[in-house]
Amino acid sequence: MTVQDIRAFNRFYTNVIGALDYSRQLYAPFTLTESRVLYELAHSPRTDAADLRTELSLDAGYLSRILNKFEENGLIERTASRQDPRRRRVTLTVRGRETAALLAERADESVGALLATVPAAERPRLAEAMRTVRALLSEGRPPRREDVLLREPGPGDLGWIVQRNAALYTAEYGWNADYEGLVARIVADFAEDHDPQERVWIAELDGRPVGCVMCVRDEAPATARLRLLLVEPDARGLGIGDRLVTAVIDFAREVGYRDLVLWTNDILSSARHIYQRHGFVLLAEKPHRSFGKDLVGQDWRLDLHGTRE
Repeated sequence: MTVQDIRAFNRFYTNVIGALDYSRQLYAPFTLTESRVLYELAHSPRTDAADLRTELSLDAGYLSRILNKFEENGLIERTASRQDPRRRRVTLTVRGRETAALLAERADESVGALLATVPAAERPRLAEAMRTVRALLSEGRPPRREDVLLREPGPGDLGWIVQRNAALYTAEYGWNADYEGLVARIVADFAEDHDPQERVWIAELDGRPVGCVMCVRDEAPATARLRLLLVEPDARGLGIGDRLVTAVIDFAREVGYRDLVLWTNDILSSARHIYQRHGFVLLAEKPHRSFGKDLVGQDWRLDLHGTRE
């Protein structure tokens, strides 16, 4: 293979996906870079300009012009960071979130139309070839936040949720098969009977699932329940837990829930810190004996109307 081979492939692929005419493909007045910034803001609940420059490898002046444009159009708001007043926190407004969601929907439709031109029998070959390219060209490079994709579950993913929950909680906390049974029942209930106000997300990195979360209807009126948040050990530190929780919160608000609740145990400190960052409030604690261990269960609640990221 030569440099020219790679450049020829790049030209071919760029033309196929329409990246040179991105605004026309998505019927939107945004360049490819502007859309990438919107995407990053939509999937990072708390970020600032320095984070964006690092994640997207952008020139500071170029990024500043993009953010100024977004602010003028009412897509973002900038405030002083609580952690470091010298930094400016950037968040999407309601209009900004709606715009990012519309762009994502149109991008999915565009890629779906492209995929429809590939015979179904050939799609596994295409997927494997794409994984091979990513693996070879990222050899030795640590994964980045932007490499993580949140998607709906495909065939086998619900079974993966059961298997990985059981394996990880046994390895990290010594829980017994009772926990696997609980997870299996939760997943089976969703698989057998769920409606449009319930959803599962899979976090994917380099073609493999590395995280998950569920949003299901709770017994209380107008209340959703967050369940089975999990991130694989080798994928932690990429903000996946934050993104999964953000996805649940945004979805629950969008479909009209008033409250979002969850049950966890106090030993799950990393997950608990994520919930606290998103505004969940601890309602009650109670010791219990479950999964072969003495634990302290916790009930948490988020007022979806009173708290905004």
